[in-house]
Amino acid sequence: MLPLILITNDDGYQASGIQALASAVASFADVYVVAPDGPRSGTACAITCTVPVSFSPLESWPDGYPSADASRFHLFACSGTPVDCVKLALEQILPRRPDLILSGINHGDNASVSAHYSGTIGAVLEGCMKGIPSVGVSLYLKRGQRYEDYPVGSDTLIAITRLCQRIISTGLPSDVCLNINLPTAHAFRGWQVCRQARGQWSAEWVSATHPFGQRAFWLTGTFTDLEPEAPDTDFSALRAGYCSIVPLHLDLTAHQAKAQIESLLNTAS
Repeated sequence: MLPLILITNDDGYQASGIQALASAVASFADVYVVAPDGPRSGTACAITCTVPVSFSPLESWPDGYPSADASRFHLFACSGTPVDCVKLALEQILPRRPDLILSGINHGDNASVSAHYSGTIGAVLEGCMKGIPSVGVSLYLKRGQRYEDYPVGSDTLIAITRLCQRIISTGLPSDVCLNINLPTAHAFRGWQVCRQARGQWSAEWVSATHPFGQRAFWLTGTFTDLEPEAPDTDFSALRAGYCSIVPLHLDLTAHQAKAQIESLLNTAS
């Protein structure tokens, strides 16, 4: 039996990145794409709980099937968030439990603190919470750049496919998922396992025109890497042309801070 892979994203099923990812892994697996029916960037782990969520099977993307046996490829558009897509796929769409969940390829990086906002990574965390090996893949693009102008190269897609095969074979550590970010490189240079860079967004709003004259703003922002000289971060890897892999853990507890907080409480009493 071929492996079963569930793929979603936060750019919508029409996005070039998800088509490239599905085409790559469909070479060795049954692929179910269950993705939002439009852009859902910035939704993080959001779920839809105030209105019903629906899905529709589609025969193909506008450009046709990926370069794989169409009988092993299934596409669904969902009205909800990326996390909704994963939840709905697991209970209502897939014929069996998937061997792997992929999210992406996102049009824009999810390195550093951007991972906290990302619907791409939200879907990965949901899969991890379900005990399924889960991986997010994003492409670093500068402002104004489009995926279509800087598509992920074939050798990088082959490397991603081989990594997926190894993960399906060996699994991932318990409660750990992967956040992969790809540089806009002409050739695959290799993987670098690293940590999330400390960073910060600023100047995040610009004025917008409101039809009723109210004050309104568009979300934008400038990202600053707060440790640009550190050699072991995701942004350091991207700057050097490597594909960064940051292992993410579901447990948000700051274990190293527990003693300090206990001391603070004892001092306060």
